[in-house]
Amino acid sequence: MTKIIKSFLGTGWGFPPAFSNKTSDIGMLSDVDDIQSSLEILLTTRPGERVMRPDYGCNLDELVFEPLTTTFKTYIKDLISTAILYYEPRIEVNSIDLDDTGELEGRILIVIDYTVSATNTRFNFVYPFYKNEATDLK
Repeated sequence: MTKIIKSFLGTGWGFPPAFSNKTSDIGMLSDVDDIQSSLEILLTTRPGERVMRPDYGCNLDELVFEPLTTTFKTYIKDLISTAILYYEPRIEVNSIDLDDTGELEGRILIVIDYTVSATNTRFNFVYPFYKNEATDLK
């Protein structure tokens, strides 16, 4: 028997999709978990990757090897805030900060502080933006 989830913030499939063999249920996410998953998908999707939504995405992976200047930090913040403005209407962005303390290791943490519009509650989302060297390949 399929249970019905009633959520006013939204309910969607978990990513990657997960299916249960025993109950034939689909892994679903609701409320803030769905919003967090949606933000992660938005930041990791390249524009053109989705067939029916070719403009969806953020295109961060093309920027991995750029030098970390003030202009570049501002560009990343604007890119993220524009993508959230168009594709995640359930939240309002309060601030986007870049934690560059791991810059020498090639890692930047993108911290998105947002408010869920329907409930007026604040949350944050931390996205690790980094480059990996291919030295441990087998």
